[in-house]
Amino acid sequence: MRAVVYESLNTMVVTDRPIPQPGPQQVLIETAAVGICGTDLHVLQGEFEGTVFPIVPGHEATGRVLAVGPGVEGITPGDHVVVAPATSCNKCELCLMGKGNLCRKWAGIGMVDTDGASQQQFLAAAELVYTLKPETDLNHAALIEPIACVIHAYDLIDTKLGQHYLVYGSGTIGLLVAQLALRVGAASVTVVDISKDRLKTAQELGFTELFTSADDSSRDEWDIVIDCTGVIKAIEDGIPRVKPGGTFLHFGVAPVEARAQYSPFRLFRDEITILGTMAVHQSFGRAVEMFEAGAINPVPLISHSFAIEDYDKALEMFQAGTGRKVQIRPNDTQSRVLLDLSPAGA
Repeated sequence: MRAVVYESLNTMVVTDRPIPQPGPQQVLIETAAVGICGTDLHVLQGEFEGTVFPIVPGHEATGRVLAVGPGVEGITPGDHVVVAPATSCNKCELCLMGKGNLCRKWAGIGMVDTDGASQQQFLAAAELVYTLKPETDLNHAALIEPIACVIHAYDLIDTKLGQHYLVYGSGTIGLLVAQLALRVGAASVTVVDISKDRLKTAQELGFTELFTSADDSSRDEWDIVIDCTGVIKAIEDGIPRVKPGGTFLHFGVAPVEARAQYSPFRLFRDEITILGTMAVHQSFGRAVEMFEAGAINPVPLISHSFAIEDYDKALEMFQAGTGRKVQIRPNDTQSRVLLDLSPAGA
């Protein structure tokens, strides 16, 4: 079978590998779709903690069950499934306190030392495999993993009905955050992105408060401000816009060495809460439920799919930011344009 392999730092190949066989409590899955994520790039560039090369990337994955190993119950060949990528040690203080996503031995398929799904078939631990309804679109369902990250973020926020949200970034995560804000009772959602092209996606999803600068909004302050960019200028712009008693959430991943400036006095005087959110935590099952309930519209989000032989082109598009969500479909023989993003088509 064909597989993408990160052989070493900044070295990637598409090569033949033997089909793996499921061991005890393992499931063999024929890959349907794998979302490209910033983490995939960080892994290749050696910026992800603990990566062991060589490794097959890909952690936003769906597929069809081909076989199950001894001891697997409730999952049968033919099932449509989505895979939760993250694992933790379940023994340390953080795990025992119910904070497994902060475990210092936290790992994930395609990220640390276990092969991911950017191959035609892959193995997953049965405990990480969630079955889907037969009618669920497997390509769209690859968005469930980022949805699970967003749900965990909302678990951290003291949400109330009627709050006003400001979201920085109109990429996949920003638009999932914006769509789910409506589900937690937002009175309004404002989306800011310096790219007018990216704001078109938010417009297609029905959002109307769309700006290239928050200065252009009629509102000065918001109850909840969420940065989905990791860009320091956006973070520094957003924190002063939090209403007294409100919350600023870091969702976007800034570079490790990056530093942002803000006023500690203002945080003290106005009781501003600043939060971080890390990956998925006790939220994957709910993400499956929310996705299958239609909580988000996936159609405007996924713009291109790539055959496995074109993985390098998918990474290039992701880096350039010229598409929307980009997927690898390892068992598809063609790369496809799913949305026309030209001025006439967008």
